[in-house]
Amino acid sequence: MRHLLPVGAADRGSCGMGRDDTTPVRGDLLLQAVEGMDRPLFVLDEYWRCAYVNPAGARVLDREVADLVGSDIWAEFPEAVGGPFESLYRSVLRTGRADGVEAWFEPLGKWFRADAFLTDAGLVVSYDDVSERRRADDERVAAVAAREQAVAEAARAAGAAEEAGRHLMLLGDINLAMTSTFDTDEAVARFAERVVPLLADWCLVSVVDAHGTRRDVGRAHRDPALVEAMHRYADSRVATNDATAPVPVALRDGRPVVIPELGEHHFRTMITSDESRAALAPLAPSAVATFPLMARGEVFGALTLVNGVERGPHTPAELRTAEIAARRAALALDNARLALASQQVAERLQMSLLSPPVQPDNLELAVRYRPATQGISIGGDWYDAFLQPDGDTVLVIGDVMGHDIEAAAAMGQVKTLVRGIAFDRQEAPADLLSRVDHALVGLGVPAMATALVCRMEHDEDDRAAGVRRLHWASAGHPDPMLLLPDGRVLDLTVRVGPPLGIGWSGARRDGTAELPDGATLLLFTDGLFERRGVPLDDGRAQVRALLERSAGLSLREVCDRLLEEMLGEGVEDDVAVLAVRAHPLGADRPAEAGPEVLPPVG
Repeated sequence: MRHLLPVGAADRGSCGMGRDDTTPVRGDLLLQAVEGMDRPLFVLDEYWRCAYVNPAGARVLDREVADLVGSDIWAEFPEAVGGPFESLYRSVLRTGRADGVEAWFEPLGKWFRADAFLTDAGLVVSYDDVSERRRADDERVAAVAAREQAVAEAARAAGAAEEAGRHLMLLGDINLAMTSTFDTDEAVARFAERVVPLLADWCLVSVVDAHGTRRDVGRAHRDPALVEAMHRYADSRVATNDATAPVPVALRDGRPVVIPELGEHHFRTMITSDESRAALAPLAPSAVATFPLMARGEVFGALTLVNGVERGPHTPAELRTAEIAARRAALALDNARLALASQQVAERLQMSLLSPPVQPDNLELAVRYRPATQGISIGGDWYDAFLQPDGDTVLVIGDVMGHDIEAAAAMGQVKTLVRGIAFDRQEAPADLLSRVDHALVGLGVPAMATALVCRMEHDEDDRAAGVRRLHWASAGHPDPMLLLPDGRVLDLTVRVGPPLGIGWSGARRDGTAELPDGATLLLFTDGLFERRGVPLDDGRAQVRALLERSAGLSLREVCDRLLEEMLGEGVEDDVAVLAVRAHPLGADRPAEAGPEVLPPVG
C-alpha cells in the first residue's frame, strides 16, 4: 500500500501551506473549486486517492470526472509507479515546496508538464499536454541531425573519410566554442584559432558592427614566428583593401571568393597601399578563400583562409567544410548578438519594474535585488512599496515561479495587478491577495506566484498611542521577520494560503503586530535562505541569527550584510529583500535609502 502522510504533517516551504485546527475540511474546499478552470487540475488525498479533478483535467487524461474521483491514482495509472510523476508528488509532499516535472507518459502517448504544491485540500497537481511542443522540438533536432548527416555523406563521397572525420570534429568544436560565450569578440577569436591549421595556414575573421565599421577580430597563424607579421598586415588591410579584394566582395555580394593561385597582379589591384603590401610580403600567400558570415539574410563579417606556397590551393573538402563552418559561426555569432540584446532588454525591463520604493514619513525603506549567477540574469522576484490614498504604506514582495524572461514578464503583470487593486480597494492584505488571485485566472495571466503583502497602518488613535500596526497575509511566501531594538528577532507567522494564479476560493488569513520605534521589518524571497542539501528551517535560522547580530546597524548595512553572508560568491536563485525601519513618530524624516540592484558574482 502506498500511503501519504497527513497533509498537515508535511514541512512547509516557500510555496507550501500549513494547516491548523480551524482549516475547513477538504470536502468543503473541493466544493468551492472552480469547475470551469481551463487549467487541468486534480487533488490527491492522504491515501493517494483522487479527491477532485476538474473537467479540463479529465479530458487531458482521456477520462471522465466520475471515473477518476475516488479512484486510487496508482491503480488508475499503474505505469506512473516509480516514474518521474510519482517522484514529483513525493518530493513535494516531503519538502513542502512546490515543484514541477516534464515527462512522457506511455499509456496515454503524451508528454505532460505537471506542477504540484500542497494545500489544505491535499496535494494539488496542475498539468498540461505538451506533446505538440515536444514533437516540434524533436522535428527540429531531426532536421539538424539530417544536415549533419549530409555533411558526412558528402565527405565520404569525396573519398576522404579520415579527413571528413577531422572536419566534422572541427565543426562540432566550433559550435561548442562559440556557443559557450555571449562575447562576440571572444567567439570570433575562438573560431580563428580552431580553423588553423586544419583548413588553412592562417586566417583572419572580420566583423562589421552596427555602425558599419569593419574590424579583423579573429587572427591565427600556424607558424608562431609569423604571428607578428600577420598582425601588422591585419592592422593595415582594413583601410587599404580595394573594392575588388575578397573581403569587400564577400561583404557586398554575400558570396564566397576563392582564388587558387595569387599572382602579382592580385596584390597590385586588391591592395592600394605600399605599406600593406610590404606587411603582407613575409607571409607569402599563394591561395586565398573568403566566405561571408551570413545569418538570417544579413552579412556581418567574413572568414578569410590563406595558404602558403608549400600547402598550395585549398582542397574541395576544405572549401566545403570552410563554407559550413562560416555558416555555423555566423549563426552562433548572430545568436550571441540576439541573446545579448534580449538579455539587455529584459534587464532594462526588470530594472524598470524594480523601481525605488516610496519613503513615507517616519519610515526608512531599503531594497536589494541580486539575480542568479547561472543562466540569464533575469527572473520573477520583485518588491514594491507605495502609499494608499488614506496614507497607509503597502509593502509587497513576491516570486513568480521560474527564472527567465517569461518569468520577468509575468512578474510585471502580477506586480501591476497587486499595485492597482491595492490602491483602488484599500482592503486587508488577505482580501487583496484573493482579488489578485482571481484576477490572474480571470485575465488568463499564465503565471503562478508566491506573494507577501503588508499594510503599515497609522490612524489617529495609533498616533496618539505612539504605535504603528502591521497587517500582513501570505500566498505561499516565506514569513517576514521583525528585528526589535533590543536585538530580539521575531518570526511573524500567519496561516499561509496557496500561491496566486490558481483561482483559489478559500479564505485567507491576516496577521497583526505592533511595530515599536526602532524596529526593523524584513521581507525576503526564498532565494535568500534556500540551499541544496540544507533544511529550510536551518536556512531561516541563519537569517535570524544574522539579524540578531545586526542590531544597531543602519538599514543599508543590514541589507548588505544579509546578501554578503547569506549568498557569498554564488546565487542559486534570484533574491529580493525589502527592509523597513520604524523611526520615532514626530521626528525628522529619515534619509532615503534607494534601491540597489547587484550584479551576479563570479
